[in-house]
Amino acid sequence: MAIGITEKITQIQEELARTQKNKATEYHVGLLKGKLARYRQQLLEPAPGSSTSKGEGFEVSKSGHARVALIGFPSVGKSSLLGKITNTKSEIAAYAFTTLTSVPGVLEYNGAEIQILDLPGIIQGASEGKGRGRQVVSTAKTADLVLMVLDATKPEEQRAILERELESVGIRLNKEPPNIYFKIKKTGGVKFSYTNPPKYLSEKMVMHLLKDYKIHNADVLIRDENVTVEDMIDVIHADHRSYIKCLYCYNKCDAVSLEEVDRLAHMPDTVVISASMELGLDDLTERIWADLAMLRIYTKRKGELPDFAEPTVVRSTHNTIEDVCDTIHRDMKNKFKYALVWGVSAKHSPQKCGLSHKIGDEDVVCIFTKT
Repeated sequence: MAIGITEKITQIQEELARTQKNKATEYHVGLLKGKLARYRQQLLEPAPGSSTSKGEGFEVSKSGHARVALIGFPSVGKSSLLGKITNTKSEIAAYAFTTLTSVPGVLEYNGAEIQILDLPGIIQGASEGKGRGRQVVSTAKTADLVLMVLDATKPEEQRAILERELESVGIRLNKEPPNIYFKIKKTGGVKFSYTNPPKYLSEKMVMHLLKDYKIHNADVLIRDENVTVEDMIDVIHADHRSYIKCLYCYNKCDAVSLEEVDRLAHMPDTVVISASMELGLDDLTERIWADLAMLRIYTKRKGELPDFAEPTVVRSTHNTIEDVCDTIHRDMKNKFKYALVWGVSAKHSPQKCGLSHKIGDEDVVCIFTKT
């Protein structure tokens, strides 16, 4: 089955390459892109019970406050980097595919434990099941941050291939989900509406796509005039799309000119290092912390000073007093009375707050419970 799907994917890619892109072909191109996404999904997630559905994952338990996945070509220095910034040593050698399983390490920084996975080197064609690509991308989808490790001596070549491979398996780097409301219904046909007329996605195109996916009843509301047919396909495949922050890490900066180091360092979402010479590693850990958007919260008991040596670490997406309660004890919010907060989130110190109050980095929190 997988061979047949791979052949279909190749045929569609070839047809897309030779089809001129213009107004007359936009519906045909849109349907081809929809079919391509559907076949890729079938290839990556075979039917339950099939022989290819077993043993595909690395089964690494998620631990710590966040997970970072190292993605990169073989021999770009991922294993060496892991050994420098974490407390776990991965096997290191100067040849491809040294790492044959997913090796977890822990980066301890600002009181947080950040799990970092050194995944096997990803190669071109990973999205078609070559090498260990399927296992790599399935694990990468569970990450809170992708750290793409690139060779500074050939940055554009490697980065373009990896971005294309990750894009093809539903990983969207440094992007937000499309601003489209989409809900499949049991009856009522397809209802299409928008807040502003979309520039690149017509009602006709949406109807064509949904018909091809055998979706005959749905509500579609376009909230962004700049959405595309690719965005609509992503919304249809929403359960299989992951929107993940990506930090591009250019290794081996000692092998290129200072001008090239400066050029790379000024690119967005980028850090430049040399793992072998231990250059830029402090900058890297600071960027990982910043991109994970984590906060340190110091708790205190009434009449006592806070322990600044052991912060409670939370993600900025879970930064309410209720979230702090959950990290301390699952039953605490049920007995919650109020909290006193000192710090950047408080209008005055201390401020009396409820469960919905959003805290800031290095705030001090004292929680009072019902007796």
